[in-house]
Amino acid sequence: MQRIVSGAASYKEIEKILEAIDAKKFMLVCDSAYQFLAVKDYFEGLDIPSVVFNDFTANPLYEDVCKGVKIFNAEQCDAIVAVGGGSSIDVAKCIKLFCKMDSAKNYLEQEFVDTGIPLIALPTTAGTGSESTRYAVIYYKGEKQSVTSQSIIPNYAVLEPGVLKTLPIYQKKCTLLDALCQAIESWWSVNSNDESKEYSKIAIEKIVKNYKDYLCNPTDEVLADIMLASNYAGRAINITTTTSAHAMSYKMTSVYGIPHGHAVAIGLPHIWEYMISNPDNCIDSRGQKYLLYTFEQIANSMGCQTASEAVVMFKELLKELQIEGPKATKEELELLTASVNVGRLKNNPVKLSEDVLYELYFKITQR
Repeated sequence: MQRIVSGAASYKEIEKILEAIDAKKFMLVCDSAYQFLAVKDYFEGLDIPSVVFNDFTANPLYEDVCKGVKIFNAEQCDAIVAVGGGSSIDVAKCIKLFCKMDSAKNYLEQEFVDTGIPLIALPTTAGTGSESTRYAVIYYKGEKQSVTSQSIIPNYAVLEPGVLKTLPIYQKKCTLLDALCQAIESWWSVNSNDESKEYSKIAIEKIVKNYKDYLCNPTDEVLADIMLASNYAGRAINITTTTSAHAMSYKMTSVYGIPHGHAVAIGLPHIWEYMISNPDNCIDSRGQKYLLYTFEQIANSMGCQTASEAVVMFKELLKELQIEGPKATKEELELLTASVNVGRLKNNPVKLSEDVLYELYFKITQR
C-alpha cells in the first residue's frame, strides 16, 4: 500500500521515511532541473549517505537504466529517492525492478519480481502522476517500451507543491493538459470502475477550478491542489490505463517534437466529438446508454451541461493556452495513422477504424 505525503514542506518528511525504512545509503535519481530546486539543499544536508544518478536523457534509454543499476549495486545502495518529472521517476522505477536481475541478460526479457527496494518519489511537475502508477517508459533500440509491474509503484509519494514554482509556463501548460487528458480518458475507459471514476472526477474538478491561477499567479493552496489533481489522475489511469488520445499522441511527439501533454491534448476533443456522434460503435460491455451518460458526467465535472459543450470548452481551453496542432502532409498523415498501438485502442469505448484515425489526424493537423 502506497503512502502519500502532501502539502507545503512535505519534502521534509523524507528524512523520517528514510530512517523508518532503515536506509543506510540511498540513490538519488534526478534530472537537470534538480539543481534549481530548493529541495537540493535539503538533500545535501541529510546525514544519510547518498549517491546521485542523473546520467539519462529526457526520453530515457534502456542503456541509461543499465548504468543506473550498475552504480546502484556498486555503491551498495538499499533505497531509491526519485526527484523530477516522469522520466526521472520512470528511471528510478526501472532501477528498482532490474537491480537484482541477471546483468548478463536483457532485463526486459527477464521475469519482473518485486526486489523489495524501497522507492520514494517526489514529482517536480504536475502531469504524469507517475509517482502513483505501475508504469514506466524507456526506449530500447529506438522503440518505446512500456514496463508494467505492481512492484514499481513507489512506496511513498511526496507531493511537494513548492517545486512547481520554478516550472516554465509552457511546461506548466503541457503537464497540466496531460493530467486533464489522463483523467478524462480514464473516466471513459472500458476498464473504469467506481474508484477510478472518483479519482478522475476529483482531478478534473481541481484542474478546471485552478488552472488560470496556476498559470498566472498561483498561491500555495492552488499549487497544492494542482499537484493533488495530477496525482489523482495518475491513480485513475493506474487502474484503467489510457485510451485513444494517448495512443495517437506518441508518433506526433516523435515526428514534430511537441511535448507529450501538448500532443495528447490536441487530439482529445476531436476524438471525443467523434465518439459522441458515433455511439453505435460502442465497444464498452456496459453499453451505449452507459457511455453517453459517462460523457455527460465528465462534462458536468468540467462545469458543462452536455458533452458537446464540454468538447467546445476543451477546444477553447487549447486556444486560450495557445496550444495548436502541427501542419501535416499526406505522407505524414499516413505515417501517423499506421503508428497507432492497436492494443491501446481496445481500452477506448468506441471503435476507431484506420479510416477514422486518418480523418481524426487530418482534423488535428489542419490549422
